[in-house]
Amino acid sequence: MLSRNQTPSFADNQECDTYAWFSQRAWVEIDLGALSHNVQQLVQFLSPRTQLMAVVKADAYGHGAVTVAQTAVQSGAGWLGVATVPEGIQLREGGIKAPILILGAAYTPEQIQAIAHWKLQPTLCSPKQALIFSNILETINHGSPLSVHIKLDTGMSRLGTNWQEAAEFVQLVQNLPHLEIASIYSHLATADDVNPTLMQEQHKRFEQAIAQVKTIGINPPCLHLANSAATLTHRALHYDIVRAGLAIYGLYPAAHLQNVVNLKPVLQLKARVTHVKTIAAGTGVSYGQKFITPQEMRLAVVGIGYADGVPRHLSQKMQVLIRGQRVPQIGTITMDQLMLDVSAIPDLQEGEIVTLLGEQGREQISANDWAEKLNTISWEILCGFKHRLPRVAVM
Repeated sequence: MLSRNQTPSFADNQECDTYAWFSQRAWVEIDLGALSHNVQQLVQFLSPRTQLMAVVKADAYGHGAVTVAQTAVQSGAGWLGVATVPEGIQLREGGIKAPILILGAAYTPEQIQAIAHWKLQPTLCSPKQALIFSNILETINHGSPLSVHIKLDTGMSRLGTNWQEAAEFVQLVQNLPHLEIASIYSHLATADDVNPTLMQEQHKRFEQAIAQVKTIGINPPCLHLANSAATLTHRALHYDIVRAGLAIYGLYPAAHLQNVVNLKPVLQLKARVTHVKTIAAGTGVSYGQKFITPQEMRLAVVGIGYADGVPRHLSQKMQVLIRGQRVPQIGTITMDQLMLDVSAIPDLQEGEIVTLLGEQGREQISANDWAEKLNTISWEILCGFKHRLPRVAVM
């Protein structure tokens, strides 16, 4: 574990594999102090009876699933959410005991047996899937009932049984052997939108579906609907659990939510200057020679590229931070390297650290900044950082 003011060195290779540390060309820093702060802020913000589910799918949005999950649970998260069975197994192998909900669909015998063995909790999306689960659990002589979560489609048009068929579906699952209903939930499609119309309609449908279920004498033990955006905007949507993804990583799902709770970005992307030189006016830079120097220029090469997750479409649209100053990127971003105009820092040395995402001094560049330039979302940016970038935990 490193403190925030330490520079990674080869001696600290317990945080990642030896090859990654030997190269030290680029890395992702994960601030566990910020992560803990965010989880605690959200837990304190929730309605008193509501638990926080930390969503750690997709390698915790690129932050490192096991380390993030451990910190989130220690900081107050009562549940963990993943997308796939292997993601859940990874957490169990990492020693995590907290309940884990698989948010994606699982159907195959191998998946179901693994779910039972590793004590994971699956999502059931249809009567057919529920029957498959019950039958497979029967064949393997599964003892205690498996906790399952029923997914209703209230408007996302993705996973889940139509909300109008909730009572029939819940009754089926209730009557099947080897299954025990742990919760009923749905997912919001537009919770981050300033216009709440569809979110309100989905909430209404969810309430109607639960009312249907109660009319047949079944009282769901747990309900959940809110993602990060809904958690920050509507307490009526908190129910028994909220599923927070982006917010625990210190980013706001939308600009209008920034003053609700105090969140700190967890991830910083850093690399090293690998070469510095002076090039003459009229010199082309990188593939395609799309940048021609207007005058003599001091150029720096940085050891990170699109194979690491820096989008090629950011070429000549991005800045980085060096010594607390903003520096423009020039030329086409290549697979493993990118170039900078460092004329404003004439004494820059090879080996100095470049911050691509994060803060230096009073300057800050966020995943939201990249997302805006690329007309995409910060979720995609965070999930794009490749595994050859070591994740370095700092406090």
